[in-house]
Amino acid sequence: MAHFPKPAEGSWTEHHPELGTGPVSYEDSISPEHYELERDAIFRRTWLNVGRVEQLPRKGSYFTRELDVARTSVVVVRVGEDDVRAFHNMCRHRGNKLVWTDYPGEETAGTCRQFTCKYHGWRYGLEGDLTFVQQEEEFFDLDKSDYGLAPVRCEVWEGFIFVNLDRDDTTSLAEYLGDLGAGLVGYPFHRMTQVHKFRAEVASNWKLFIDAFAEFYHAPVLHAKQAVAEESRKLSGYGFEGLSYGIDGPHGMVSSWGGMSPPRDLGMVKPIERVLRSGLFGPWDRPDIGIDELPPGLNPARSPAWGVDSFVFFPNFMLLVWAPNWYLTYHYWPTSYRTHIFEGTLYFVPPRTARERVAQELAAVTFKEYALQDGNTLEATQTMLESRAVTEFPLNDQEVLLRHLHKTARDHVEAHHGQRRDQGSRVHISAAS
Repeated sequence: MAHFPKPAEGSWTEHHPELGTGPVSYEDSISPEHYELERDAIFRRTWLNVGRVEQLPRKGSYFTRELDVARTSVVVVRVGEDDVRAFHNMCRHRGNKLVWTDYPGEETAGTCRQFTCKYHGWRYGLEGDLTFVQQEEEFFDLDKSDYGLAPVRCEVWEGFIFVNLDRDDTTSLAEYLGDLGAGLVGYPFHRMTQVHKFRAEVASNWKLFIDAFAEFYHAPVLHAKQAVAEESRKLSGYGFEGLSYGIDGPHGMVSSWGGMSPPRDLGMVKPIERVLRSGLFGPWDRPDIGIDELPPGLNPARSPAWGVDSFVFFPNFMLLVWAPNWYLTYHYWPTSYRTHIFEGTLYFVPPRTARERVAQELAAVTFKEYALQDGNTLEATQTMLESRAVTEFPLNDQEVLLRHLHKTARDHVEAHHGQRRDQGSRVHISAAS
């Protein structure tokens, strides 16, 4: 893994000559044909985070995930104390969606002893085995052991539940997350169970929203109106350049300064933030999370000004760990080449007082306002990129993770579909001979 502070000479980007420094094309974000290639090459062949273990508090707890981009729906269920499994959400009789409530396209959650198909009443145990067939005697030599639910690879890392739809992939989740993931092991994510979640349908390509959160170059300009004039001038003066960047295989991270967490100058913040001691960077009063030292992957620059580390786990999961002892996740679920569903989830230590609860609420509302500004901007970006009036764009040194994301996505597409073309050629040659 390359983890590096700002060099005296050179740049972040020049640590990775394979990324180049020239203008980049965003054709991968505006092409319907390229999106269709990404669906198979990326989302059906990588580890995808679908939730947290806290969503499954007891045996029989389950939730569903609609993975439109991967052309499937999955049901995730707790089978035992340390056993979480996933299955394609599909009855083996006639292919009906197995687990849903009033609307089959909406996600759902609950607790059950078994799963029962709404269509013909076939039942399945929590481990996916077919346990009951309505009028079984009407079938021809039916062996129920042959018709259990189709399993999906499922592993848990630090309480985060991931699935992988590629049956042939033997890479473990820990191996896939690499050194960036290993550097976070031991952080007490499990202590932060107060959850605030936002979901929005955004009219932009999924990669463009990741771009927005993988650099801080835009923040003093785009978000200037979130602050009073004096605060905005100071914010712009401080700048948002990262403390450290890291690239590890398909994943990346940026470590950034702390800004107002807690603020260096109370004159920088708005009145409500001074009263509640909270804001975009979270509550200023840090709760005890039971650790004396951060895992090695956090604040790699060991800077006293550290405020947040943003991890981009390819393809569509971002994890942000904040210095004031809370964390945030982003998910970007594509629904077409120019639309996706964005989910932002904030996790805090449960508040002990009303004041602490309101401070967390302020942080959540402030985050939402910033995210809305980013999302609105990206919809405008998408429309103009699609005009193709300009086809190449310069990126600066702080945008190194953008170069890395788009190159990684293109590489996955080229590798998978190139391999399929090669296999097709071999089959054709074999048939001809």
